[in-house]
Amino acid sequence: MDGQTGLTGFLAIYLFLLAAFTGYEVIARVPAILHTPLMSGSNFIHGIVVVGALYALLHATTVAEQAIGFLGVLFGAANAAGGYVVTVRMLRMFHSEKPSKAAAERRR
Repeated sequence: MDGQTGLTGFLAIYLFLLAAFTGYEVIARVPAILHTPLMSGSNFIHGIVVVGALYALLHATTVAEQAIGFLGVLFGAANAAGGYVVTVRMLRMFHSEKPSKAAAERRR
């Protein structure tokens, strides 16, 4: 053994399917009322996806690898930005229209 291990095609497909199944099972068990907070709280994961896709893109040697890396960066960035948009929208839902008592006293 030379100490290096690489992902073979079968192992890569196995890991992808395992991750997809696990992700589906975890998200399927979350109540609908918690999906928005869960999404807004997990934006950091999308940042990690973008960093990983950038790494893949920078080490791509073929056009197909470059295309996959580009799509990974594009979709990861769009997902992260969408998560922040949803967070802002969610926070606006809980913003009260009436000024608080303390704010009204400060204005006097």
